[in-house]
Amino acid sequence: MEINPNVSAIAALMGDPSRLAMLMGLLGGKALPASDLAHAARVSPQTASAHLAKLVEGGLLAQEKYGRHKYFRLAAPEVAHALESLLAIAPPKPVRSLRESDELQHLRHARTCYDHLAGKVGVALTDRLLELRYLEPSGQDYVLSPQGEAKLRSWGMDVHADPKKRRHYARQCLDWSERRHHLAGSLGAALAMRMFELKWIERRPNGRAIRVTEEGIQGLHREFGLSASAFANL
Repeated sequence: MEINPNVSAIAALMGDPSRLAMLMGLLGGKALPASDLAHAARVSPQTASAHLAKLVEGGLLAQEKYGRHKYFRLAAPEVAHALESLLAIAPPKPVRSLRESDELQHLRHARTCYDHLAGKVGVALTDRLLELRYLEPSGQDYVLSPQGEAKLRSWGMDVHADPKKRRHYARQCLDWSERRHHLAGSLGAALAMRMFELKWIERRPNGRAIRVTEEGIQGLHREFGLSASAFANL
């Protein structure tokens, strides 16, 4: 176990505006090519390449090759958790256009935080699982109760953690827009994956914002007793 972590090195990597824009662009959990990340950071391909090399070397990004193309993704869920925590404590930036305002509203309503559900929808669903006693708080994590495991398994969800992956099972993740916790970890990822499979949620174009479908609104009410009005889309 590392007992003397070099926090300043990671802070320096994240502190550069261009590199931070690239990291934020990957917060949705998808691997993206260097060209997309250069566009997100508003830098040239050559400058983007240099930034990406530093982020890979620093352990914040992982690189994958598909033929002649290189794709980049966050190296671990902990990187996403750190970014989400920074968003939670950062002061808001001024909104400069109607388009930016609409995008922010969509992100606040529902989005992916790496591979789990966040925003108003993610927090409301987590709160409901706690009310039903399917989840119980335990320190900085959650514990899945026996009745919660039975319910989620009957719903078709894989509730078992992959022993090959060193990852929190059910983590409390502070939501930057709601200022409350949503469910993260491998259980949170499995929950979001099941909702995608059922087509209860779908990605909005050009970003990590999520739309709850009509099937999702009905399904969340039927399976978990969530009010349809809480999940009405913008």
